[in-house]
Amino acid sequence: MIPDPPGSEAALPAAPTAEPSDRSAALERALEALSQLADDPSVPRNIRRGAQTAHDRVARSRAELDVRIAGAVSALDELANAPNLPSHGRTALWSILSSLESLP
Repeated sequence: MIPDPPGSEAALPAAPTAEPSDRSAALERALEALSQLADDPSVPRNIRRGAQTAHDRVARSRAELDVRIAGAVSALDELANAPNLPSHGRTALWSILSSLESLP
């Protein structure tokens, strides 16, 4: 492989950054989905409790957003493997996980 001549480094594309309003709107949607899952009576109590715990971790404003999201994702990931989780709850959980993991 032939190296590029000096000064001809290809510029890497900038990582996409979400507007603060887009990011906060996505975060609000994830929090709302967590609240709905936590209040769903058709979901077992341990799952509702875990969803509320994840909601509280994300909503806590003392820590950095990345740390809050990582804590919530960890809690939700454990719940996703629960054998007593109904299929609609699992789908909702995966959707919430996806939205949290996609936040920049």
